[in-house]
Amino acid sequence: MGKLRYNVATSLDGFIARPDGSYDWIPVDNSIDFAALYAQFDAFIMGRKTYETMLAQGDQNPLKGRPRDRLAVVTSAGLAGGPARGVTVLAGAAEAAAWVAEAKRRLERDVWLFGGGVLAASLLDEGVVDTIEVAVVPVVLGRGIRMIGGELGSSRRLRLTGSEMFASRIAMCRYEVIYESSGGDCQTALVE
Repeated sequence: MGKLRYNVATSLDGFIARPDGSYDWIPVDNSIDFAALYAQFDAFIMGRKTYETMLAQGDQNPLKGRPRDRLAVVTSAGLAGGPARGVTVLAGAAEAAAWVAEAKRRLERDVWLFGGGVLAASLLDEGVVDTIEVAVVPVVLGRGIRMIGGELGSSRRLRLTGSEMFASRIAMCRYEVIYESSGGDCQTALVE
């Protein structure tokens, strides 16, 4: 059974892209083995803006060549030009959570929450995000698209499970999401 992993690059001040959706501030780092990273995933889920950004990259699209039947796009506004053949289009957080639960049950490897921040917040509220893996780029953008967009219904505790520093000075921190069984908001505390 796989996990839903929100693996994302962010600025130190918590932005995953500039206001126009660009991410030219993320340095190229040849010490990161992207082929090995992508091999950990059987499926991908993303919001409409992330999907459209990936399509606009043409041959540079990191998802090019991946099985389309394992790609889901969550949107409330539809897709310009419609989805590529085989891509699943989901309407809202509840449908997305159900798709994730089925993918986690059915697939051997993990599901990558590829962005964006609003979808991440929605799936955290739905209780289906298992880990958050944050590549913190040493830059402060000041404004842009937030890593966790919108508002969460309640706070979420995280447990640091690993960290590493890449050649570009990007710090990767991996967290397990802790869902409180009491349903209450989390208290400020250190989690060991």
